[in-house]
Parts: sequence; C-alpha cells; structure tokens
Amino acid sequence: MSNPLVRKLERYVHLPEADRLCLAGSIGPERMVAARTDIIHEGDDPRAVNVILDGWACRYRQFANGRRQIVSLLLPGDLCDPHIFLLDEMDHTIGAITPVLLGQISGPALQAAVARSPQLDLAFHREALATAAIQREWTVSLGSRTGIERLAHLFCELHARLSAIGLADGHTCPMPITQNDLGDAMGQTSVHINRTLQELRGMGLITLRSRRLTIHNPSALARLAHFDAAYLHLTAENDRPVARQA
Repeated sequence: MSNPLVRKLERYVHLPEADRLCLAGSIGPERMVAARTDIIHEGDDPRAVNVILDGWACRYRQFANGRRQIVSLLLPGDLCDPHIFLLDEMDHTIGAITPVLLGQISGPALQAAVARSPQLDLAFHREALATAAIQREWTVSLGSRTGIERLAHLFCELHARLSAIGLADGHTCPMPITQNDLGDAMGQTSVHINRTLQELRGMGLITLRSRRLTIHNPSALARLAHFDAAYLHLTAENDRPVARQA
C-alpha cells in the first residue's frame, strides 16, 4: 500500500504523481512509539506535525484525579493537527493505543509543499474540514445518541475510515481498542460498554474477536446508529462521493 497519508488525501482530492512523491518525501525520520505511551503532552511545544503511519492513537484530556476523555481516534494516515506548529503549546495529549509508527513533517516543509501545489493545499483543507465534521458528529453522539447508538455509530465510522485507506477486508476491520478505551471515548463505564457489546452481538449485528470487528449487517447497524457517511466527505476512486450507508 502507498504511504497512508497520501492514500487518505487522495480520497479528498486527486493528487498528481509529483505531489504524492513530494508529500511522501516531506515526512522525516520515522520512529516507533510503544503502546500506551504518550506521543506529545498537553503543554508541550509542537514544533512539527506528527503523522500516524501505522497503528492507532488518540487525542485525550485527563483530569488530576485520573478521569480521561478520549476526544478522537487517530488511524494510519491521520495528521495530529496539520497546523499545530502554529501554536505555542499543545492543548491536549496524544497517546499511542497500539504500537505506533510515527512520522513528522516540519512546519516549514508543510507550508512549502502546499505553497507549491494548489492540489495539496486543497487536499489539506478538505482533510481539516472532514476532521472538524467528525468532531461535530462525536459531539452529536455524546449529546443525543443512546449508548447503543453511540457504539454502533463509532463502529460504522471506524470501518468507513479504515476502508478508505485500504485497511478493511470487506466488512471486517482491525479494532484494537479496549473496552476502557471505548468507555473513555463514549463517556461510559467499561461495564456499560461490555453490556452494549453483548447487546450488539445478540442482535446479530457484529462480532468482535481477536482485535477484529466484523459487521454482519452494515445497513442495519447504520440504521441503528443514525449513521450517514456523508460527513466523512470521502470520494470514491473515480472521484464520485461515497454512497450513503443509511
């Protein structure tokens, strides 16, 4: 598979070969980050843009008493905020959920790349708008969806995002997050998440085994979740919008 960042951006805008090579070449030395290790901390000086090349990570905030809220999940190809280097300090923490292969793009290199290429500039703007749309949908889930609808929606979203970068096998995709992680993302306890998973299994909608999720009835799961893939703003390989799933 091509560089996951390039693969992801091409689901927003078609990139010429020169842009793909330029972007891949802008990513600095790679490093591995162990699972359950913070990549960058709240308050740190963000001098470069981190890129998830492999593995899963999350953005989170944590209180002094240990309570944690995961505010987004980062998958291969995701940027840890493309303009973060413009800030004086991080306002959240990014942590590795699994072992993560991390790349970095310096602020000047990113600015130079988008200045040279209108297509890259458009791709990064569309990626930022899609990321904001995902954040809005998470807010809707926390405010308006029931517990089972929240979890069903998250599974639909993650499957769609993984499919877009070639990391899903039909209706099956990786799902390496724990029930504690799901609880921290959904605003629920791990006990509640366990019960909800059992309910989804009992309805014949999913199987979650060996860190892999299989969606047995995508249409029914999407209806339950009130999931409409339009907010992901992905395009198919021929640049047509991805068909809605609800």
